[in-house]
Amino acid sequence: QVQLVESGGGLVQPGGSLRLSCAASGSIARVNAMNWYRQAPGNQRELVAAITRGGNTDYADSVKGRFTISRDNAKNTVYLQMNSLKPEDTAVYYCNADIQSGSIWFAAKPYWGQGTQVTVSS
Repeated sequence: QVQLVESGGGLVQPGGSLRLSCAASGSIARVNAMNWYRQAPGNQRELVAAITRGGNTDYADSVKGRFTISRDNAKNTVYLQMNSLKPEDTAVYYCNADIQSGSIWFAAKPYWGQGTQVTVSS
């Protein structure tokens, strides 16, 4: 069994910062790409930021220059530092990772966290 557990969400004023964390645990042989998605009410889930195992990153245009994704491979953990937050960043943020469970010879599967609420409001 593999679990992804997010933490760090909350209520913040416009212009503020939050740092999200997502830790993978369980029978893990290798964690490949790790991603952050978000979903606002009435909207589809969208990719916010992605990071490869080697550290290459990519961002949605709406968060470039404000959000930074990073990871600690030794801890199987991914982070999302969110600065200069705007009301339109309000959403449930989900962690996603491609994980080889049990053995590196097994194919990677996508796993999702339960989501953490981020609310940007004055």
